[in-house]
Amino acid sequence: MESTGNWSTSAGWLPGVSAVSYGGDYNPEQWPEELWPEDVELMRQAGVNLVSIGIFSWAMIEPRPGEYDFGWMDRLFELLHAAGIRISLGTPTASPPAWFFHEHPEARVVTRDGTTLGFGSRGMASPSSPAYRRASTSIATALAKRYGSHPALAVWHVHNEYGAPVSECYSDESVRAFREWLRDRYTSLDALNGAWGTAFWGQRYVEWEHVSAPAVSASVVNPAQRLDFARFTSDALLQCFIAERDAIRTECPGVPITTNFMAGTCESVDLWKWADEVDLVANDHYLVAEDERSQVGLALSADLTRSIARGRPWLLMEHSTSSVNWQPRNLAKRSGELTRNALSHFGRGADGVMFFQWRASRSGAEKFHSAMLPHAGTRSRVWSEVCSLGGDLGRLAEVLGSEVTADAAILWDWESFWAQDLEWRPSKDLSHRERVNAFYERLWQDQIVVDFAHPEADLSSYRLVVAPASYLLTQSAADNLRRYVEGGGTLVVSYFSAIVDEHDAVHPGGFVAPLRDVLGLTVEEFLPLRAGEKVRLSFDGIVGDVWTDDVALQGAEVVAAYEDGPAAGKPAITRHRLGNGSAWYLSTRLTVDDLSVVLDKAYVDAGIVAGDGPEDLELVRRRGSQADYLIAVNHGTRPVDLPVGGVDLLSGQAGESLKVEAGGARVIRIDKPTD
Repeated sequence: MESTGNWSTSAGWLPGVSAVSYGGDYNPEQWPEELWPEDVELMRQAGVNLVSIGIFSWAMIEPRPGEYDFGWMDRLFELLHAAGIRISLGTPTASPPAWFFHEHPEARVVTRDGTTLGFGSRGMASPSSPAYRRASTSIATALAKRYGSHPALAVWHVHNEYGAPVSECYSDESVRAFREWLRDRYTSLDALNGAWGTAFWGQRYVEWEHVSAPAVSASVVNPAQRLDFARFTSDALLQCFIAERDAIRTECPGVPITTNFMAGTCESVDLWKWADEVDLVANDHYLVAEDERSQVGLALSADLTRSIARGRPWLLMEHSTSSVNWQPRNLAKRSGELTRNALSHFGRGADGVMFFQWRASRSGAEKFHSAMLPHAGTRSRVWSEVCSLGGDLGRLAEVLGSEVTADAAILWDWESFWAQDLEWRPSKDLSHRERVNAFYERLWQDQIVVDFAHPEADLSSYRLVVAPASYLLTQSAADNLRRYVEGGGTLVVSYFSAIVDEHDAVHPGGFVAPLRDVLGLTVEEFLPLRAGEKVRLSFDGIVGDVWTDDVALQGAEVVAAYEDGPAAGKPAITRHRLGNGSAWYLSTRLTVDDLSVVLDKAYVDAGIVAGDGPEDLELVRRRGSQADYLIAVNHGTRPVDLPVGGVDLLSGQAGESLKVEAGGARVIRIDKPTD
């Protein structure tokens, strides 16, 4: 990723930062000022060197329109600076103050069913509101003028979690902005009508003023219109970020600017586009507490974030020390889990590890959310683990800037996901995320490090590419996949892929038409299954559910056929040689375990060797100029011997073989041979 700013890295990846960044959101405005020195002293004890401030402080900084009170923040800056703690300065635009909505009620978010959202939460301003854009850039400018040259400032943190808790807005302001976005995209109404297929159900438009947002209607709304509204929403939010970023950069050109993504959890923004507009990529991630294998979801989010960052190190802006407060059942993390989570992110490219938040809140909606300094105080287990993690990260400075390389990639396309998730699909059991998760977990268990990639991106560096859910596949993307396979790559495609184009229209020639020559087959008809129905395949006793296809071969070989069900006797799994590579097709849903039957063979085609360690052992290698670093995290209940020679940076232990205790972790430096 090329930087869009004027800053450059020095010893570390943030200007002036030469250690792994460690800290969290600090909200001292919630506490008496006489408590602040105690906070800072405890931060020093814990090894904190970076905190985010100001994220929800708009009403404190600008209590009335154009009236600023910087006194408290001035004192906070000096207190942190004196302690050697750097600052990630937030713009507080995710939570406009009460006076803003009193003066600009038209800036409130309107939901798809016409409900106007009220004040008292966060993220409730319409991204298309001109008044909101003016107010947000105004306070960003004021903050940049005030603190842009302060030596404690390390990074700008614009807004907070764009797209959450709401993204789409159906207000009058949004409708007007949507029309302008459509004019820019299509130029003419004829082009719009063609793209949206408005001949269906008599939806043709003859005046731009007649085009509206796809609000709730009597039946299913035009899916192409809804897909474009999703694109517009992502772009509208991005324009809000760009407006604040540019306002800051005018006053403060030398400090990197970012915002906190939610890669893998918030699907309303296309982060492939966003990544080109930030100076460094930052991400928030929270475990799904009830998921017994939540470490896999964590790894997926981290790998996706690194991929969005184009392989460069990134910043974990938020995660939790223990439980969160907004899931149905907020399970506490077990002993050691805090460290395992942090080192998993670190191993997958995060050069900074931060939490929400520093001190647990006594009031408000998140008072039951865990923190670095919990309600139980400094005698608690969580506090002890926070301090221990700070010490561990302090030993890892030499790993900064090293990178993760992957032999395999999973295709990830937000636009395809938006389209697939619309109404009236062939089965309610179709889930793009379920398939992505299943393939990812299979690769994770096989200890194969994965990148995520857009279908139109350069895939030539990967031996294996998996397309678990490419429902929307452009002709350009299909051509890209053809070149990849012809050039020697191994492609694995799952069912309900390559069905529609960028307008959610079925491809000319029918299902999988753009990949027909690549896969060596066509799909004549979808044959979805009843709830709970299973089908047997003629290969190693594996069983499918949810879906089958009526596949007609056009050059592919049959690896497995259906033994029963609506596609009995038809191909279920196929392989097709094309050029120097091969393409596999799976026309039914397989479990994570059964996917190994197929992927083990695809690994052979790709020249990939799966790991042979326990499935609960997470191994990731970061590559540096002088040494490689193997991050080993044992999520299991038994110790594991690693036949790897090197030095564990956490303990200082060296040897030709190192043991990873149950629930423990190692960061092993493996020196490269010298000439």
